[in-house]
Amino acid sequence: MGLFKGYESSGPGISKYAPKKTGIALFFDIFFSKFWKLIGLNMLFFIFCIPLVIALFAILFIENVKVMFAVVLLMGLTFTVFIGPAMAGMTKVIRLFVLQKHTYVIRDFFKGFRENFKKAVVVGVLDVIAALSAFSAYNIYPDWAEHYENKLFYVPLVISMSVALVILLMNYYVFLMMTATDLSLKNLFKNSFALAFAALKQNVISTIFFIFFALFTAVMIIIAVPIALTVMPFFPFAVSWFIVCFNCYPVIQKYVINPFYDSRGEVNPELTDGTDEIEEEQIFEDMGGKEKPIEKRKKTKGKKIS
Repeated sequence: MGLFKGYESSGPGISKYAPKKTGIALFFDIFFSKFWKLIGLNMLFFIFCIPLVIALFAILFIENVKVMFAVVLLMGLTFTVFIGPAMAGMTKVIRLFVLQKHTYVIRDFFKGFRENFKKAVVVGVLDVIAALSAFSAYNIYPDWAEHYENKLFYVPLVISMSVALVILLMNYYVFLMMTATDLSLKNLFKNSFALAFAALKQNVISTIFFIFFALFTAVMIIIAVPIALTVMPFFPFAVSWFIVCFNCYPVIQKYVINPFYDSRGEVNPELTDGTDEIEEEQIFEDMGGKEKPIEKRKKTKGKKIS
């Protein structure tokens, strides 16, 4: 079969000193190698979004106002409490993907969920409050400006949207630092706020993709809820967050993690693959990339003995 042709032949191998992939080449290399794990991770994360889906269905289909309010309140509180830890769990797994470290999706997800629960709950609650505030501002201030014929109402709208944007940028870093360091919550917010302005290029690129996936999901929900509920468990969350983490984690290494190790006269272990050796102590040499290809033997017909 053509697909498996030449599987017996041997090449020169890969040298451990070969130049490592970077940039877009590295991104696609990791993305395609971890594609199915990203889908599994998305399914795991989506479990914690189900309360929000139930709340939306309650608003749309439950006619009894008291029952609807009770369901929305219960599901809303559940979502608010657990979405932060779920983000921490997903971030821990994706960070290991970005670092090209071995990972078990379920184990590492719940490890990140459990280890960062308290801090992540606080961040998650603040994120939900910020999202609701921005949504309310978007719907209220333009109506007030039109009703009272006063364009000054657009000023608090701009302020609200600006604050929401800064909080979004801070989220690119706060969960990554939460899972990579033991910084206090105060320092997590402080560093995230600084990086929201220090890494404009990475933040712009991440925001473009984040908005694209957010709009994609919103359009699916508007056009056809059944299609959206079919796609969302498998696709948008982990992929979009992988793009953000791949883009932003080097910024954290540069400004937060590397300076910590430099101050101690050490090298950040994330920047090595753990195979660095002292040349004088080497007994065997890695011949990857140096071996001569093994010549393929010609197949001969054996003689039949009758």
